[in-house]
Amino acid sequence: MDPAVRLASSVADPLVCQLLLPVESTPDKAQAEGELLARLVSFRGETPPLSYESLLSLAGELVALTAPAQRLPPWDEEPVAGVLARTLWIMGELDTTDVQAVRLGPQDFARSLRSAVPGADRELNPDAAWFHDRLLVTVCLHLLHHLIRRSPVLAEHMPERAHRIRQLIDLNDVEAVRGRPEPSAADAEFEARYARSIAEEYNRVTIYGIDLPNPNTPDSWSLDATYLSLSAEFESPHQRREAGGDGDSGEPVLPADRALGGHERVLLRGAAGSGKTTLVQWLAVSAARDALPPELASLRGRIPLVLPVRRFAREGFPAPDGFLHAVRHPLAGEAPDGWAARVLTEERGLLLVDGIDEAPESERAALRGQLRRLMRVYSGNFCLVTARPSAVEPNWLADEGFDELELAPMNRDQVAAFITAWHAAAADDEGKDHQRLEEYRDRLLASIPLYRELRGLATNPLMCGLICALNRDRSGSLPHGRKELYEAAMEMLLQRRDPERRVLYADAVKLRRGARERLLRKLAYRMLVDRRAELTMEEALAEISRHLPAIPSTAGQGGPEDIFNHLLLRTGLLREQPDRSVEFVHRTVQDYLAAKEAVEQGAFDMLLAHAHEAEWEEVIRMAVAHARPAECARLLGGLLAPGRTGMQRNRRRLLAAACLEHVTELDPDTHARIRRETRNMVRPTTLEGARSLGWVGPIVLEMLPDPTHVTDKEAHRLAVTATRINDDAAIHYLAQLRNRASLQLRAELARGWRNFDTDRYADEIIAHLDPEGLYFPVSDRFELEALRKMGGRARIQIVGPFTPDDLLEGLVRDQLTHLWLAYDLRVPMGWLAAFPNLTTLRVNPRLPRVTGVPEGIRIMS
Repeated sequence: MDPAVRLASSVADPLVCQLLLPVESTPDKAQAEGELLARLVSFRGETPPLSYESLLSLAGELVALTAPAQRLPPWDEEPVAGVLARTLWIMGELDTTDVQAVRLGPQDFARSLRSAVPGADRELNPDAAWFHDRLLVTVCLHLLHHLIRRSPVLAEHMPERAHRIRQLIDLNDVEAVRGRPEPSAADAEFEARYARSIAEEYNRVTIYGIDLPNPNTPDSWSLDATYLSLSAEFESPHQRREAGGDGDSGEPVLPADRALGGHERVLLRGAAGSGKTTLVQWLAVSAARDALPPELASLRGRIPLVLPVRRFAREGFPAPDGFLHAVRHPLAGEAPDGWAARVLTEERGLLLVDGIDEAPESERAALRGQLRRLMRVYSGNFCLVTARPSAVEPNWLADEGFDELELAPMNRDQVAAFITAWHAAAADDEGKDHQRLEEYRDRLLASIPLYRELRGLATNPLMCGLICALNRDRSGSLPHGRKELYEAAMEMLLQRRDPERRVLYADAVKLRRGARERLLRKLAYRMLVDRRAELTMEEALAEISRHLPAIPSTAGQGGPEDIFNHLLLRTGLLREQPDRSVEFVHRTVQDYLAAKEAVEQGAFDMLLAHAHEAEWEEVIRMAVAHARPAECARLLGGLLAPGRTGMQRNRRRLLAAACLEHVTELDPDTHARIRRETRNMVRPTTLEGARSLGWVGPIVLEMLPDPTHVTDKEAHRLAVTATRINDDAAIHYLAQLRNRASLQLRAELARGWRNFDTDRYADEIIAHLDPEGLYFPVSDRFELEALRKMGGRARIQIVGPFTPDDLLEGLVRDQLTHLWLAYDLRVPMGWLAAFPNLTTLRVNPRLPRVTGVPEGIRIMS
């Protein structure tokens, strides 16, 4: 985020340099890497050159020197100067080094100072507090620049960070004098049209399964009506500390769209169907409409540039002036020359790079290099990159300052909200069962908590949408397994829907499920072999033409274009782009159909050749599900075959273990061999490794070591794995860890609550955890009620959307002593007065400033 309250170097430098001792007055190693700032500041020590009173006066000068358009009312200047002086004074008490400060950058360094003086600004009004925070970022920017100029070592060891800070100084100086430059009249006119086109193009979302084949039925719905804010969690311990955690207190979970606040570069991981693309759409539409929430105020005024990787994966990352052409935007030919480059040069870009996993693994390193160069040349633009969890290794873009977030599985309240929104959208279609939609909704809401298979599947929007559609199609009778769900979906969309809705003469082509599915499988398989996510119209027609003679039921039904249009309009599984290229509505659908065709063709060697590549994982799993026993053994045996080393070998063996849950019949020898060869791989030595085991699934639980015979550190890593396996058997495993004293372990066990049946987990895990020092997270009303039934707890962490009335009713008032807000309640905190023993309010620093906190309650961040 740019500092919005600016000071030009000419006025800031003479003041900021007074905060540090002269170079000749610092110890001999002051120029060495890693010197404590506490030893460099001029206002600490036995006889400091700068007294606190002088520091207070200096802070007053900094406040008064801001540009007139940004200046505070006179009565606010003195209080803000006092808070600024106290915040800068804390530099003399922290163990932060000059290297760490420069590495953090101005915004994060300012945040670390602010969090070290909790509650210092509680007496400021919101406008004055906002001004203080932005001015502090500017002062930190000039301070870091001064550190770099006086220490060649810093500049030599961190050239990119030093270059970036110098760029920010230059930008700050320009804008302090004349403000952000306005675009030219031609650019402004185009940007207005472009914004309207983005809002129109991306404000539609297809909820899988509801896009009915009836041509009079809408195939998508307003993003405004159906957007569901999911949750995200931070990946690294450093980021968890920044988010308000401390390594012993668990990971805060925030709304995914709000979690982006305060970041400039983010790599967002999420499983297929988890909502990554929908989040990208929401950001693009909200930015285009200038309707972003306050937490994302730093993104206002930016131009959304949506870059689906599938559009340019083969050609490489486009140059700025090729952005619109690469994604085939309808206004690409009308953009003024050099427009996109000017947007990025002026740091007004909102880069949304969706689906790194859509590029073949062999090409991702090149894409990363191109993206890194782009971000270095055009630093200062916001950039969000999305990927499936295992598509790229941890810290893939960390060197470029990208923070990592991961979309969390939907909790029960989010699932209920999605199901409710889905049925509300369905009420606008042409169906004849609208009077029964409420019954279907209520029956489904009651069924999901009861059935483990459904509960395990209903964790992301894709699967929730599919479950809703099948529940409606079958009047409340649902299949439970993943393969069975997709089989039922194929039957619904490819065979039963048209006849049952009397859509018999929509076109001249009459194909039943078998022929439709075979042709769709051919298209999906072609995309798989070519490692692409779309085909041009010419390629799709050529593929259909090649296979029509082998499908007798298509004879006399029309030419390849007639058949293609029938598949496009009647199945709901294909989607045509403005340039007439074609893709499947979701990558998971493509993977399912391609896997079935690969098994049909006996292409096992091809599958095995790519089995270690992340984008083939779902294809391999579904191929095992479709394969006959001998074919299944061949596939699984091939995954264990020698010839691969390192990460490729490990990935293939873990994939073999993951495939066991999809097997219907397998010889005991192969099964035993998989268990034997993967048993020793499930003792992770890092947290990243522990998390990655979660994708393997329930089979891992059978191979994890006895939790009663491991150290606390290993027990914590095992808990990280087991809490990410959405299976009741995981509760039994975790119960064996519940009596340990380690706060880190207890925090992980508490965090895992949201992934399991609320009541059972509460009875077997939560009720047994030692509450000493432990914050118990509550993410939905079910958990809140369960905790109340247990008598409440002293320390509570709020990680879900509650109202004050919810918390006043659900929390045990005389029990609560510490409350941690990791979710924005968006209201003043005066209601906390109802808790007589509450002493501490902990607030995630990424959240907006809280107001109205009663006297006597300490605020921590």
